[in-house]
Amino acid sequence: MVTSSSGNHGYGIAWAAHRLGVPAVVVMPEATSLQKLENVRSVGGDVRLVGATRGPEQYLEAERIALAEGKTLIPPFDHQDVIAGQATCGMEILEDWPEVTSIVVPTGGGGLLAGTCLAVRTAARPVRLVGIEPEGIPKLSMAIRAGFPVDLPAGTSLADGMLTRSIGTLTWPIIAPMISEAIGVTDEEILAALRWLDGRGIKVEPSGATSVAALLSGKLTLSGPTALIVSGGNVASDRYDDWVH
Repeated sequence: MVTSSSGNHGYGIAWAAHRLGVPAVVVMPEATSLQKLENVRSVGGDVRLVGATRGPEQYLEAERIALAEGKTLIPPFDHQDVIAGQATCGMEILEDWPEVTSIVVPTGGGGLLAGTCLAVRTAARPVRLVGIEPEGIPKLSMAIRAGFPVDLPAGTSLADGMLTRSIGTLTWPIIAPMISEAIGVTDEEILAALRWLDGRGIKVEPSGATSVAALLSGKLTLSGPTALIVSGGNVASDRYDDWVH
């Protein structure tokens, strides 16, 4: 197997490959945190660093490796099976909380958001869908404005799992007819959300805290029962301690 990832997807692919007894190559940005690199390597993943920050060069290298080494390419978000797998999160929310009227989704390339859109569409429920992104890399907002995915310049954010510079070409047609709103959050708002969650015994990485950041900052307006997806705990303990204390 081979994939490109800024962390969590690569960790999952490496873990699955280890369980299946097959090799896994994970192409990651050079700026990937040490914790995420070590997690992938801890389950046997062969990490190859390409490009300073998250961008198309990692996926292009994964494609090259797949062709040159005869490996199966598993995209990080822009693939039907990946989208369908992430739809299970939305399905569980709809099943466990029939009263929900809004779902708020952290958004990088759009795999989780597209999956949630599919779950809502399949359930035929009138649910408001809100995507949250780093303010400095507003790829969802730009896609909504343009009507198609827009490739943005590289940017930085504490939410390093959401630095993808464009919404996916497969995820966008699923998202476009269903998205209600896109909200950008700053690093300061993410830090406040991390501290708020930590005070309630919930430890997440910055990307996972973005939905709560949108709420606490006042940027997210509640309209009925609202589910905030909080995902990703792939964070180094020392960095996390610095953020929350």
